[in-house]
Amino acid sequence: MSSKLDQTEVSIRENRLKSIIYYDGKASDLSNASYEEFVCKERSYSQCSDCAQMTASTITFFIRDAAVVVHSPMGCFANTPLNNTQFRNSALERGEEPDKVRVLCSNITEKDTVYGGVKKLKETIKEAYERFNPSAIFIHSSCAAGIVGDDIEGTAIEAEDQYNIPVIPVYCEGFKSKIWSSGFDAAYHGILKKLVRHQERIEKKKDLVNIFNFLGSDTFTPLLGKLGLRPNYLVPLADVEKLKRMPEAACSSHICETLGTYVTSVLEEDFGVPRVKSPAPFGIDWTDNWLREVATYTGKEDIVEQVIKEEHERIHDQLKDLRASLKGKKVYIFAGDSYAHNVGSVVKDLGMEIVGITTLHHDVKNDSGDEIEDTLKALVDKTNDIENFSVCNKQPYQVLKILEKAKPDVMIVRHMNMTILGGKLGIPSLLEGETNISAGYDGVITTGKRIKALLETRGILKTLAEYNTFPYSQWWQDQENPFYFERGNK
Repeated sequence: MSSKLDQTEVSIRENRLKSIIYYDGKASDLSNASYEEFVCKERSYSQCSDCAQMTASTITFFIRDAAVVVHSPMGCFANTPLNNTQFRNSALERGEEPDKVRVLCSNITEKDTVYGGVKKLKETIKEAYERFNPSAIFIHSSCAAGIVGDDIEGTAIEAEDQYNIPVIPVYCEGFKSKIWSSGFDAAYHGILKKLVRHQERIEKKKDLVNIFNFLGSDTFTPLLGKLGLRPNYLVPLADVEKLKRMPEAACSSHICETLGTYVTSVLEEDFGVPRVKSPAPFGIDWTDNWLREVATYTGKEDIVEQVIKEEHERIHDQLKDLRASLKGKKVYIFAGDSYAHNVGSVVKDLGMEIVGITTLHHDVKNDSGDEIEDTLKALVDKTNDIENFSVCNKQPYQVLKILEKAKPDVMIVRHMNMTILGGKLGIPSLLEGETNISAGYDGVITTGKRIKALLETRGILKTLAEYNTFPYSQWWQDQENPFYFERGNK
């Protein structure tokens, strides 16, 4: 039987999932669209973007005893020092030992793009091995390395023989895909192919649940603990040995489908670890359904309904008060594909009005092909549709127009640069940079409290907005259509 892991690298999302970076319409129309209807449209103007190499780094940089060699020019490496603070703070939040990244750059120069950079790559791998004594080394490719055609695979195999540790290529060249989330898949593919696939002794643990997430606080221990279960947080903050043992879990889940459906699908297909198909536990009913499905894989069906009942009763009074305070408030959500749907589920349970959602991309299908994992459909069912739904890969000039049209009371965003844009417009903006704290029943209460406190800043933000100017021409400011450049206009 063939396996996805037989491939050298995973197919990009445009090809595999028919992912798009443009849409403007109703959520239900996008949800009902077929796989054949969409292609990833071009823009005639793009203000900024991100890179698959950056998303791959959010997975591999934070593995405790691994090193990463970024085979790129120094410019692709410039934000790496910021990750040390993230690594340390997130570990402390979970009550674990703080750590730091172990990352080096091969520093490809203009000369190397002519003559090749394999020699520099080999020298950097040697330096990483000698300096860090790692249990594994990841090699990130880059646009420059991919264009030159450096033999990263052959170099990795040679280094494995030389240093007797796994050396893992991660093919995350930014030019290959307009969907930067393809970098998550590239990192997971390397981990599964080189660390997990060849493990011979796997001892199943019925109380262990894989949770694929980013850096974040430990909110799943109390949630799963009510069922007598424990989370296996992956991949950030894990060590190499823990990664090798991920098939030991009773089942696998994630904090959003954008991050986790590729890895959970492969774990099910190749290693027999069932994936939790229900939407991630964000919002009351989504958490209910998620817990019920986890219970079926862990033998906890006899207690799960009592746990759900007790949790509903525990948060009842706080939820009632928050709904009374937030009723009628208008919210705009701007986040990654499935995580935006998660936030929408939470906001709906708080009794707020969703005036619009913008996701950074949209996967027209998912890796499993199972409809139950379609979080957009689940959100449409829960909200009875969202009229103002768009897909835009973080273009500030567009977001400005979208927000001016929607006129929300509060904006919830996943990336901090968009909170600044909201503030300049006088809109209180909540940063969902720490995804775990919004999960589960307590996550609904926490989110409601944060929004309630945030709304108290409206006065000062309104004053600041009066003195703000944007660097856009009067022509663009007069445009009514935020998606002017996606419609083929010039």
